[in-house]
Amino acid sequence: MITITDNKKALLGKNMQRYAKKKVKWLAGLIVFSILGVQSASAQLSYRSGAEIEPGYEGWRPNDDGTFSLIFGYMNENWEEQPDIEVGDDNFFTPGVTDRGQPTHFLPRRNRFTFEVVVPADWGDRELVWTITHNNETNKAYGTLTTDYLIDNMVIASETGSLGAGTSSPESRANIAPVVSVQGETVNGLIVRNAQVGEEIILMTQVADDGLPKPRGRTVSQTETSIHDRMMRPPRRTTVGKTNGLFLSWNKFRGPGEVSFEPAQVKPWEDTRTSANSPWGALWVPPAIPDDGMYEVRATFSEPGEYILWARGDDGGLFHDQYVTVNVAP
Repeated sequence: MITITDNKKALLGKNMQRYAKKKVKWLAGLIVFSILGVQSASAQLSYRSGAEIEPGYEGWRPNDDGTFSLIFGYMNENWEEQPDIEVGDDNFFTPGVTDRGQPTHFLPRRNRFTFEVVVPADWGDRELVWTITHNNETNKAYGTLTTDYLIDNMVIASETGSLGAGTSSPESRANIAPVVSVQGETVNGLIVRNAQVGEEIILMTQVADDGLPKPRGRTVSQTETSIHDRMMRPPRRTTVGKTNGLFLSWNKFRGPGEVSFEPAQVKPWEDTRTSANSPWGALWVPPAIPDDGMYEVRATFSEPGEYILWARGDDGGLFHDQYVTVNVAP
């Protein structure tokens, strides 16, 4: 028979209390960890879809005729959701004309310098406000001619990630934006095409460029070792980083249905994932440039209606945009 003394009973009681306290702490930690894990998973899922869109004012620049161009972009908080928001109560400008040429189709994530609105020479200190409502969230961007928002080519190259923050070089200062020319006839100054649902059209586009900024050596050819080294290298700048190199990208700007492009287009939005076909992706390499500078892209439409397609030629630092209106019959 084992006899437990009073001292041993007291010691056993203390040990049991300590064990109980440790178990309570362990369970509490497990609960907190589980809650944080669920919240983290929910946050990741929420960014795939269901989040808001924030219009952004990038800045302004003067035009030769005395007018001013106010330049806007946006941040679609979603990684996958690409909503169509028609011009109206959920997508409009004030004051004056509500339709200022803004997109109605919103690509994922950050899209900088997406479009510009020309205002008259006597615009003064007025504000031009772009309002977007999506997923029950309303956001506004305020465009003004405030001196702090005056931009030039160096600001654009820096903001898009071609240059580090506050840096420049003789090469970057000499860079001239590409020139995009969509081939074919125009109607009243607009590039117009006709198509049918499910039948592809061919978009022939010439892109002329000065070859600047020159792609870095690592973007021209890669070996298994160099790819591994780049994957393991920590970030070297606090701003977004972009690989220099010429590319052309066609995307839907407005329209009722889906548009598919062949071949797959380089993403004009900041997809920083390693495997992304995006100049902001860690291992992206600029595509080959056609010998004659002529790109052939095929587009197919899922629904009838009027579409506006957007072509961006981008050399890494600067860009040039062109638009094509496509009337799609059933």
